[in-house]
Amino acid sequence: MYNSIEERAADVALYIIENKSTVRAAAKEFSISKSTVHKDVTERLSKINPALYAQVRTLLDINKAERHMRGGLATRKKYKGE
Repeated sequence: MYNSIEERAADVALYIIENKSTVRAAAKEFSISKSTVHKDVTERLSKINPALYAQVRTLLDINKAERHMRGGLATRKKYKGE
């Protein structure tokens, strides 16, 4: 699908930024593992496009800070039968 890993990393990063997406959602959208998404946007992107990396890093940090709340909501939803 992609000619290079660098191209994929940039596309995944843009998707995450535009949609304020999580790593899991981006992985599902691009049909790749969340480990691959994480490696693309943290390790590879920092070398390819530092400006784009800074934007994605900000969003990933926000997602990391909020993940405990999303997990709690998902558990509540599960046990309420929603």
